This record gives sequence, structure tokens and C-alpha cells, in this order.
Amino acid sequence: MPELPEVEVVKESLSRTITGKKIKKVSIKNRNLRYKIKKGFETRLQSKSIKKVKRFSKYIILALNDEKFCLIHLGMSGTIHLLRKNILNQKTNASFYHSPYLPKKHNHVFLEFDNIKIIYNDPRRFGYFKLFENKNNLENFINNYGPEPFSSKFNLNYLKKYFYKKKKNIKNFLLDQKFVSGLGNIYASEILFSSKINPKKKAKSLSENDCINIIKYSRKILNLAIKKGGSSIRDFKNIVGKNGSFQDNFKVYNRENKSCLSPGCKGTIKKKFITNRSTFFCNICQK
Repeated sequence: MPELPEVEVVKESLSRTITGKKIKKVSIKNRNLRYKIKKGFETRLQSKSIKKVKRFSKYIILALNDEKFCLIHLGMSGTIHLLRKNILNQKTNASFYHSPYLPKKHNHVFLEFDNIKIIYNDPRRFGYFKLFENKNNLENFINNYGPEPFSSKFNLNYLKKYFYKKKKNIKNFLLDQKFVSGLGNIYASEILFSSKINPKKKAKSLSENDCINIIKYSRKILNLAIKKGGSSIRDFKNIVGKNGSFQDNFKVYNRENKSCLSPGCKGTIKKKFITNRSTFFCNICQK
């Protein structure tokens, strides 16, 4: 599943491409995504202009010129393709995962502009589209989630209060979108390694310094991942000719049985399953 940095990369691609443009036509080939696309979706978007492309957590938000909002969630396997007219064999994927070219199957939603077409592809159909009639409705939706790591609300006092007497392990907390929005399996493992915290450690056992490190490294690692274009698990370039290269900076993720990269540490990276999610950590560094 794409995490915050990967969604930020898609948001930037869309922002550069469709901001200020009018949607000429909307077509839906399959309404049966995670939540069924309601009838009337096409007419509510058609002829609207994209005022701004934004992101919250793992959501892309298209702000329309009529003060409505279209929210897009990519789910487990969703990708957005930007198909330009009259260009052959073009790389269309706005992301850094799955095929760089437009697949022939599982293309569900089409938004057409003058010289470009946005196509939503999703083999597993866990993603979805949702329309909000106004800013208040959108904010009510967002308020159901925890703050992003970059938010000033994600601070020491927030963590200490949230973790108080909680027995759940810290890895599961970092994946809990009610606690913090935007993190997923890859970045949770990387953050805990940099913080020198065992992923199975109970939240109530975390020290104040542990909490400070979680805040610090959440921001540092996500900022680096965004700068590097996200994590490209497969080797190909996106539509602007760049590779997502944060995977070159992985310290633990997908490094099972390799030596720990911390200076002076003789530990080995181990892989464990915590709540059915693969978790990577150093058997010595992370206590």
C-alpha cells in the first residue's frame, strides 16, 4: 500500500498537470470499488475545474472550483495514470510502484481534460472516490483521523497522553491511523529502528526520550522519503523520468539476516510478523 511519501509524489504529479484545468468528461467502467461509486458522480464532476490538488495522510484531494471536493484513496493496489494525447508508448504511472505503463485491465475511472486523461487503475479495488459538498464535510471526515507526523499536534504531550496505560505495542500504534495519519509498514519499521525501539514494546513502557525520538524520526524519515521520491520497490522511472529511491536508504525494511547498519553494532536484522504484518528490526539495537 502506498504510504504518505508515495501519495505526496502522486499529488505533486497531479498538481503540476491538472491545476486550473477543466474536467471535460467523466467515465466510470466499474463502480464497484471499496465503496460503490454513486450514480451522479460523473455529472457532479463534469465541467468543474481543478482549483487545487491537496493531500491529507494517504488521501489525494481535488479541490473543485464550486467549493466541492473529490477525495481519492489508492487502497492496496491503486495507481493513477496520466495519459497525454498523441504520444505513443508513454510512461503514464504517476507513482513509483506497479507498471509504469497503463495496464489493459482494471481501469475503472476516467477524468478527461483538454490534452490529458487521468485513469484510475486498481486490480484489487480497495481504493475509492468520495465527494464532499463543502469544506466542513471534508474537515469532519479528516477529524476522524489522527494528526500527520508533520502536524504541530503530533507532539510530546499528545504521545504521552495517548500512550498512558496502553498495552498495545508501538508498531501497531504507528500503523493506527486514529493515532497518526499517513504511516504504513515500511516507514513504521524505519522509524522504530532509528528511534532504537523494539517494535513489540508496549506503548505504556515508552520513555519520554522514546516519544521524542518517534516524533523526530517520523518527520526526518518522511521528509527524506518525499525528497527521494518515495520508495520504488520495482525498478522503473515514473512519467517525469525519475526513480523513487528511498529504498536505497532502507536501514531495516527487506534486510532480513543482513548486518545492522548502526555504527559499532554487531546485530542482525530480523523479521517478525506482528498482527500479520512483516516487521524488520535489529536484534541488538532495538530494546
